[in-house]
Amino acid sequence: MAEKKATTKKATETKAAAAKKTTTTKVAVKATVAVNAENIGFKAGDVYQALAAAEKALAIDEIAKAANISTEETLLGLGWLFKEGKLLSTDDNKVVLA
Repeated sequence: MAEKKATTKKATETKAAAAKKTTTTKVAVKATVAVNAENIGFKAGDVYQALAAAEKALAIDEIAKAANISTEETLLGLGWLFKEGKLLSTDDNKVVLA
């Protein structure tokens, strides 16, 4: 009889442990980018500051990480700065201040 109680207790502990397990699900959140002159100008400033702080040529993803903005926002800012003639592109697909 004692053996049966031990088995029942173990099964109960296993069910309790399974109930405690939770699963985490990654959800992709798509950020919206406001496309207006004011917002793009601010992103251009973020890109410019990131490049100035790095003092070297950076790839697009490196600029986005340094500026703490999305890749899409980085591209908008780069377009603004290229149009103003403030940037140069290198042969290895990197960008540097002019």
